[in-house]
Amino acid sequence: MTPLKLIRNFAIVAHIDHGKSTLADRLIEHCEGLTAREMRSQVLDSMDIERERGITIKAQTVRLAYKAQDGETYQLNLMDTPGHVDFSYEVSRSLAACEGSLLVVDATQGVEAQTLANAYLAIEAGHEIVPVLNKVDLPAAEPDRIKEQIEEVIGLSAADAIPISAKTGVGVHDVLEALVKRLPPPKGDAEAPLKALLVDSWYDAYLGVMILVRLHDGRLKRGMKVRMMGSGSIHQVEQVGVFTPKPQPVDELGPGEVGYLTASIRTVAETNIGDTITEDKKPTAQPFPGFKPSLPVVFCGMFPVDAADYELLRDSLAKLHLNDASFTYEPESSAALGLGYRCGFLGLLHLEIIQERLNREFRLELIATAPSVVYQIYQTDGTMIELHNPADMPDPVKITRLEEPWIKATVMAPDQHLGSVLQLCTDRRGQQVELTFSGRRAMAVYRLPLNEVVFDFHDRLKSVSRGYASFDYEIDGYAEADLVKVSILVNSEAVDALAFIVHRSHAESRGRTICAKLKELIPRQLFKIPIQAAIGGNVIARETISAMRKDVTAKCYGGDISRKRKLLDKQKAGKKKMRQFGQVEIPQSAFLAALKTDTD
Repeated sequence: MTPLKLIRNFAIVAHIDHGKSTLADRLIEHCEGLTAREMRSQVLDSMDIERERGITIKAQTVRLAYKAQDGETYQLNLMDTPGHVDFSYEVSRSLAACEGSLLVVDATQGVEAQTLANAYLAIEAGHEIVPVLNKVDLPAAEPDRIKEQIEEVIGLSAADAIPISAKTGVGVHDVLEALVKRLPPPKGDAEAPLKALLVDSWYDAYLGVMILVRLHDGRLKRGMKVRMMGSGSIHQVEQVGVFTPKPQPVDELGPGEVGYLTASIRTVAETNIGDTITEDKKPTAQPFPGFKPSLPVVFCGMFPVDAADYELLRDSLAKLHLNDASFTYEPESSAALGLGYRCGFLGLLHLEIIQERLNREFRLELIATAPSVVYQIYQTDGTMIELHNPADMPDPVKITRLEEPWIKATVMAPDQHLGSVLQLCTDRRGQQVELTFSGRRAMAVYRLPLNEVVFDFHDRLKSVSRGYASFDYEIDGYAEADLVKVSILVNSEAVDALAFIVHRSHAESRGRTICAKLKELIPRQLFKIPIQAAIGGNVIARETISAMRKDVTAKCYGGDISRKRKLLDKQKAGKKKMRQFGQVEIPQSAFLAALKTDTD
């Protein structure tokens, strides 16, 4: 068991693409965690989807042995965290298991919105922070200006920030020395009753549920009976180990160490993240306070294209929920799409990732409905209900007021793009809170309705700023608004999966966009198809798909006109009947494309 004074637990936090995973690669290489043959770039991004998109989704952990200049061999427990705003829940969990953080800042880009958000998360967790300036080998790097920016914007002293290049490996040795010298060792008592924090859990096809733990007190050994204090379930530990980054079984884990355990746990419900694990016979007196449960902010319905896949969808969601406790799901049914699930996510990227994982890992073809946020509806009988699905909105007569969630958004952009960024925020009903400048970059803080952000705000922000603006947000309460439900009718039948709630001032333009989009996407039939957007009984937009004309007179060679007339009249009567009873099948591609409409 390693003495406490030789253990360092730290997380790497930064904005997207500032080089967290590449720095983790260099640290693993320097400490010889993997052989040169086993090494590959972004070695901790284990999912295919992470490697393809170049983003980290799940926080990963590694134990490294580092021989310092003072001759001691230190145990370093590294947490590589995601940078995207949708996965900030992962970041806060990882920080709870560490005493210090490496704050990586790109020496060419400077402090971005997520750099700021993650730095504040680390400060709240009481961390010692070591600033690291990455990419100093690039010609555009300005380390001195970025140091000033760190001091001005975040308020951290950057006098001893370490200049490195994670790509080439320059300065990595200095980072390791700084970790050992500047970060505090963990505290703990090996003789006290076992007290471990459940940091993460995921499903392994062979071992069942694997649990990542950070020990505070006591020892964790194979064969021990442990109890989860939150759920009350008791399990016998079968294997204890660490990641180096390969899983490697060990005899025991002591205070301050991070590792995993398996105990033939089969169900997800028994492993609540943030729970306290203790010995069954000799429990600890005081459990951890746990983490705030993550609250989903974006909801959408997911339906299998083939109704026979409903059971597979249910099992797949249960397995994914084990890997990612931050999304929720509950069954729902739709007249247009059949049986499916209403799922809640932390943001649009989170939604996209889960959808793609369901498709890849479980071969599921899905239709997802338009993303919506949680509205609070105050009814005339004095009750308040939460509305997740626009199709469930009660009769407007029963509603006294509708409230929508607002966010506090921090947007950072170069000053030459500031005008178009402010214009975008104003168009989305934003209220400016503050605007500050640091060198050639501006930081705007806005209050915005989440409903306006969830659709395509991030894409629009990137396009108006040529990719230079960065964006971070936090939920900032509810406020009353003039919101309406817009129904989409195809051939006079409402398609509940396409219904959406929007501010009255934007209802007509959004309705027109979706109708125009559906006109292009729905195949023509032998009868006319009207596509309408309506608020209640009031139609606000309409498009018509013209009928295909079958030439019924093709087989008449010459002859009397009355023969042709008779055939055309018969066709006309048939079309009239078709329009009354005809069913319009909306293809899956039309659903997906209509739901991805660009509001602008």
